Amino acid sequence: MQALLEVTLPVFVVIGAGYLAVWRNLFSQENVDGLMVFTQNFAIPCLLFLAIANLDLAQSFNWRLMLSFYAGALSGFVCGLFGARYFFNRDWEDAVVIGFCCLFSNSVLLGLAITERAYGPDALASNFAIISIHSLFCYAIGITVMEVVRARGNAGSATAWKVIKSIFSNALILGIVLGFAFNLAALTLPAFLESGLSLIAQAALPAALFGLGGVLATYKAEGDLRIVLWICFVSLIIHPAVTRGLGFAVGLSDAGTRSAVLTAAMAPGANAYIFANMYGRAKRVAATAVLAATVLTILTASIWLSVLP
Repeated sequence: MQALLEVTLPVFVVIGAGYLAVWRNLFSQENVDGLMVFTQNFAIPCLLFLAIANLDLAQSFNWRLMLSFYAGALSGFVCGLFGARYFFNRDWEDAVVIGFCCLFSNSVLLGLAITERAYGPDALASNFAIISIHSLFCYAIGITVMEVVRARGNAGSATAWKVIKSIFSNALILGIVLGFAFNLAALTLPAFLESGLSLIAQAALPAALFGLGGVLATYKAEGDLRIVLWICFVSLIIHPAVTRGLGFAVGLSDAGTRSAVLTAAMAPGANAYIFANMYGRAKRVAATAVLAATVLTILTASIWLSVLP
C-alpha cells in the first residue's frame, strides 16, 4: 500500500490530469500533439543524450542485466505472437502486432518515472542502459518478423533497409546514438550548453506523462477483450516474472533487478499503437491494450515494488 501511495499513484495523477484535461476539453488534441512532439522529438532525446553521454558504460552495461530484461521481453513477444495465432485464431500479421504490444514496455515515460520515485535518481543507470537499445531491439524484432510474414519467406535486402530506416529516423534513437558517440569519444559539452539541455531534459518526464494522459483520452476501449487481457497478462506478469527469474538465476545485483523488473512490468507504450498503425493491423486491439494495461499498471507496479529486494 505504501508503494502504491508514495510511488505509483503520483505518476498516474499526472497521467490522469492529462486525460481529464483532454476529456473535459480544457486542453485540445492539437495541444496534446504539440506537447508530444516536444517531448518525443526534443526533451526526451536530450534526457537520453545527457544520461548516456555521462554513463559509466563499463559498470552499467552488465550482461546479466541485459540478458534478464531482453530474454524476458523476447518471451513476451513469443507468447503474444503464438497466443494470438493459436489461442485466438488471429492471422499472422495481427499476431505480430499483438506480439509487439507484449514486447514493447513503456520504459521511458513509466519506467523511468516510477523507478526514480521508488529508488531515487541514482538508481536510473541500469534503466538508461536498458533504454539505450530498447527501441532498436524491439523495432528490429517487430519489423523484421512482420516483413518476413508479409513476404512469406521472400524478404531480402529491402526488408533490412526498411528496418534500418525505420529505426534511425526516430529522434530517441538519434539522441541515444549521439550520447554513445560523446561517451566513447570522451567528449564534453560546454557548461552553458549542457545546462541548457538539462533544462529541456527536466521537462521531459512530467510533460510526457501529462501528454500520455491526453493521448490515452483519444483511445476507445474496443476490440477483442480476450486478446486485450492476454496482452495485459503477458506484459504485466509474464515479462517481469521471466526477468525476475533470470535475474535471480544469473546473480543480478539488487539495483539491476529493480530496474530490470520495473521496466519489464510497465504497460505497452504508445509505440505499440504506432507499430499497429504503421501496418494497419490490430489497431483497435493495440489502442485498447495500451489504455487498459496503463490503468492496470497502477496496481501491478505496486505489487512488483512490494516483492523486489
